[in-house]
Amino acid sequence: MTEAERTSILWAHAGNAAELAHLHGELFDTPWNTSSIEQLLAHPGSISLVACAGQPLKTAGFAIGQVAADEAELLTVAVRRDAQRKGVGKSLVQAIGRAAKNAGARKLYLEVAADNTAALALYQTLQFTVTGRRKAYYERPGAQAEDAITMALQL
Repeated sequence: MTEAERTSILWAHAGNAAELAHLHGELFDTPWNTSSIEQLLAHPGSISLVACAGQPLKTAGFAIGQVAADEAELLTVAVRRDAQRKGVGKSLVQAIGRAAKNAGARKLYLEVAADNTAALALYQTLQFTVTGRRKAYYERPGAQAEDAITMALQL
């Protein structure tokens, strides 16, 4: 049984914000703080999910998206380092896609750093297609800014 098969995908809520901000801070160069995540969770178009795994259950990752009219955007996916490459991220992205489709979205958009080869491979496996490139989009402390690849998935 894979990690993804033993993972529960649950709706995130305001009580998760501090933990999600902490995880985001461990994984991203420009992390979101608790207040930012609280605001995203409270947004009326928010699709916010937490992946829980293990005994006892603990947060393995999370994803936050938003739906507006017939479009959705995947804003972030974060998977705890020891849970990466075990299907957790894939399960979260698929669940965001299902929730967005159920909310009336026809397309799911995202952007990813051009050097994030693992994420790019995941999104391509899930049938996202490249729609563009944003030059020097991601600022990196003490390093050159990285391009963003924009992608979309027909739901």
